[in-house]
Parts: sequence; structure tokens; C-alpha cells
Amino acid sequence: MIIPKMSMIIKYNYVHEHLGEYIEMKILVIPDIHLRTWMITRASELMNECNIDRAVCLMDIPDDWDQEMNTALYEKTFDAAIAFAKSFPETLWCWGNHDLSYLWGKLETGYSPYAESVVLRKLQELKETLVDECRLTYVHRIDNVLFSHGGLVKEFVLKHVISKETLNTDLVLNVINNLEDRAMWQDNSPIWARPQYEEMCMYQEKRFLQVVGHTPVERITQKGNIISCDVFSTYRDGTPVGTQEFLIIDTKTWAWKGVR
Repeated sequence: MIIPKMSMIIKYNYVHEHLGEYIEMKILVIPDIHLRTWMITRASELMNECNIDRAVCLMDIPDDWDQEMNTALYEKTFDAAIAFAKSFPETLWCWGNHDLSYLWGKLETGYSPYAESVVLRKLQELKETLVDECRLTYVHRIDNVLFSHGGLVKEFVLKHVISKETLNTDLVLNVINNLEDRAMWQDNSPIWARPQYEEMCMYQEKRFLQVVGHTPVERITQKGNIISCDVFSTYRDGTPVGTQEFLIIDTKTWAWKGVR
């Protein structure tokens, strides 16, 4: 994510959990990209080095500090993402607010009118690359782990799903993943929620762990049932905010670690 000011950075005490020797489903999480093509290159290497079963990308592929006119970088980054999708077709992709701002014509920090046609064309190419269109959506579930850009909030679910159906997770995700811009461009939606800033009751907190990006943190951090992993953001001068580690998580045991 592009950081508007230092007060937006969330800091927590860092508790590092170690993966056990046996991994049921080993997932590599690629957090907010923001034109950092090298993140995709390194993620490709880690897929093989760490014997990863599947990757989940939290997207926000476009936009970065002062890069609005660098359309070549936009194209290069999307080409890298598309190549990753071809190399690792099991990858799941979670829409970010910066990606959707181009599709929905909603201005966002760092939005580039110069790169708009590139972003729209390359997002379509990415979608066409996927073996199944459901691999690109707002919220994905693997075992009892939910992956989304910002997080699935209970209040948001109750607003769109009748209360007696909220325990039916398949139904809930089907409803949420079919919402359009009017519903999703809200502060507590899965593309905008920031549970790191304020206390939010998340969807079925005792049952599901949630993995999110969107909000810059200094280290991969678990707070309750939320793991925040946007540790690749930078200040305007390019100085890294976080540790620039990728999250690897076992979706059966919920054990996790960060790797560079």
C-alpha cells in the first residue's frame, strides 16, 4: 500500500511462530505488490525453494509513489503477475482496492490516468489466464483460513446475508464474492477493512483465521484471529516500512513463519 503518512503505520509486538515438520497445506502469501515486480520474481523462487503447495496473492498490483507516468513499469509488473499465474495455475487472487479502482472508475491514492488503459487491459489478460474465474475474487477460503485484501468483518456479513444463514460459510462467501462496487466501496468491506486500526468483530472469529494485507505493518503480525502481512510498503523516499518477508502458513495447523 502507498503510505500517506507515518501515523498510518501499525506497530505490534512481534510474536514469531514456527512451522512444524509436517505441513498439510503450505501456502505462500504474496501481499500488496504496488509495482514491485521483484516481489513476484522472489515469490516464484520461493514456490520451488520451500515446496509450496499453493500461493495466494492479495493483489493491489498497480500504483506506487510518484510512478503515475511510468506506464512501462505498470506493464512490466502485470506481465510478471500473468507469468506467475501461468507458472502456478493453482494460485488464488484477492481483489485489492487499487485494482478495483481502475475497473470501477473510483480515484484512489496513486491512481494513474496515464496507466489506466494498461491496467484495464492487463487485468483482463490476467483474468483470461486463470483456469477458473473463481480464482479471482474478494475472499478465498482454504480449510478454515480466509484470505482477503482487508478482512471479512461480521458487521459487513450481517448487512448482506440474513442472520440465520451467516453460519453457512459457503453461502456467505458466495454472496460476498458477488457484490458489486456500491457495496464493496465501503470502509468495512473485504477490500477496505482495517481491523488493525480499530476493534472490529471479524466473521466467525473462533472458527476462522484470517490473512490480510492492505494495512502496512512493520512485521508479519498475528492479533487474535488476524494475520497482517503487508510488510513490503515503503515511505515516499523508497525506505521500506516492514521486514519484506513473505508469509508461509499451514492452513491445517495455522502455524506460520516469514521468509525472505
